[in-house]
Amino acid sequence: MAKAFPDKNFIGVDIKGARFLFGAKEAIHENLNNVAFLRTEIDKINLFFAANEVNEIWITFPDPQPQKTRQNRRLTSPRFLAMYRKLLKPGGIVHLKTDNVFFYEYTLLRIAEDRVKIHRQSTNVHGEFPDDELMAIQTTYETKFRAEGIDICYVSFSFQ
Repeated sequence: MAKAFPDKNFIGVDIKGARFLFGAKEAIHENLNNVAFLRTEIDKINLFFAANEVNEIWITFPDPQPQKTRQNRRLTSPRFLAMYRKLLKPGGIVHLKTDNVFFYEYTLLRIAEDRVKIHRQSTNVHGEFPDDELMAIQTTYETKFRAEGIDICYVSFSFQ
């Protein structure tokens, strides 16, 4: 995304530093100055960004945490949605891409409980929006899942 949108800054957030290796190598190789990486637990993200500081949040292929005892760890649980609401600028957008229909449906239920404006949603984003420039940018997982014939679910929304 940093290549496609050089006028925007991108910050990858994850607790596992090894996941950044590919992205960091690519950023250096491509001389991308709009990329950074933050190694932290996502529930501490408010320590790194001020309220109303972030334009967009991308949640791509998170662990769906299917066990009922772990639902508070799902990245679209009410506690995380509240966190995102504080960090996002007015009109800021949350994007979710997932191969997991359970997680996608869980997210739709959670955001229905909140005051949000859904911009776009699909259970087959590449089938429904094949020419979309933003959706053409795919993660490694996304490429792998699509090669296996798995549809990719997508939803984007803003808090009102």
